[in-house]
Amino acid sequence: MKETIRCAVLGLGRLGYWHAENLVSKIKGAQLVSVVDPLEGRAEAVARELGVEKWSQNPDDAFEADDIDAVVIVTPTSTHAEMIKKAAKNGKQIFVEKPLTHSLDEADDVIETIRKHNVSCQVGFMRRFDPAYAEAKRRIEAGDIGKPIYFKGVSRDGNVPPEEFIKHSGGIFLDVAIHDYDIARYLMGQEISSITSTGNILMQSNKFMEKYNDVDQAITYFTFDSGAAGDVETMRIAPYAYDIRGEVVGTEGSIQIGSMRHHDVKILTTKGSSHDLIPDFPTRFKDAYLLEMVHFIDSLRKNEKPSCTEIDGKAALEIAEAATKSFKLGETVNLGNKLLTL
Repeated sequence: MKETIRCAVLGLGRLGYWHAENLVSKIKGAQLVSVVDPLEGRAEAVARELGVEKWSQNPDDAFEADDIDAVVIVTPTSTHAEMIKKAAKNGKQIFVEKPLTHSLDEADDVIETIRKHNVSCQVGFMRRFDPAYAEAKRRIEAGDIGKPIYFKGVSRDGNVPPEEFIKHSGGIFLDVAIHDYDIARYLMGQEISSITSTGNILMQSNKFMEKYNDVDQAITYFTFDSGAAGDVETMRIAPYAYDIRGEVVGTEGSIQIGSMRHHDVKILTTKGSSHDLIPDFPTRFKDAYLLEMVHFIDSLRKNEKPSCTEIDGKAALEIAEAATKSFKLGETVNLGNKLLTL
């Protein structure tokens, strides 16, 4: 077992900062050597705050450094392919936030490079590491609900991204619903074979999304290769809370995952009863973001492949692309068998 994995975090927005903070203080066997961000002064400020020795505006400084074993890529999706390939060519192990890349053609090129240079790659689908979803997976594999036959996912967020983000996000299916597509594959243990999607702009204030062929609410229905089925509801305009839930129905029962409750406290007054709601995704998935990075570092220390690889990243991307195509064409899209050739 390797004692310490020396890391660099590339991209210091909100999520990149959390990963950096976790690597500095919460993950055994990890050492944060460098932080990188193109924004003037950002990397230096984070480095000083977290006590990190090196900082830079240029990611090449991390790729070419001899004292860095792994890079954590939290940069815009449009940069992922280039970043991953540079990391692999320099022998760096890779953690990259979802999605793997912007397109399937890019994904194939990236996977080929990863394999050629024999490095590990973990894609940041944090729901797999959330304690509730992880327990659901364990119970399903134990046969507690029989054979899984239906998946239901709900992702409702009330924080509408600004237009500049929507412009480059790839759309609601790639940006948001992809988390549900990945967890559906993971929990069901099956591949999605066909998909039908639709969506709307329900809030007048979001009409700007029309020019990017995007929506603030969407529904996806899909079938699995086993004959099982599922659906996903995706929303950017939930006015009440950050609401992430899932359910797997089996031949002998059902597992329901997630709750809107922030704390397990119920308030009773003369006006009735209430409980506080989860306000945002950092609150809901704080543990999951930590646990996925713990898994990445542990896998590298043990010289093992992580459990959520570039192949999983491509599978989720393929589903998201098919959902986007279905939405634009208004018809069901059958997925190919590209994964079988890898």
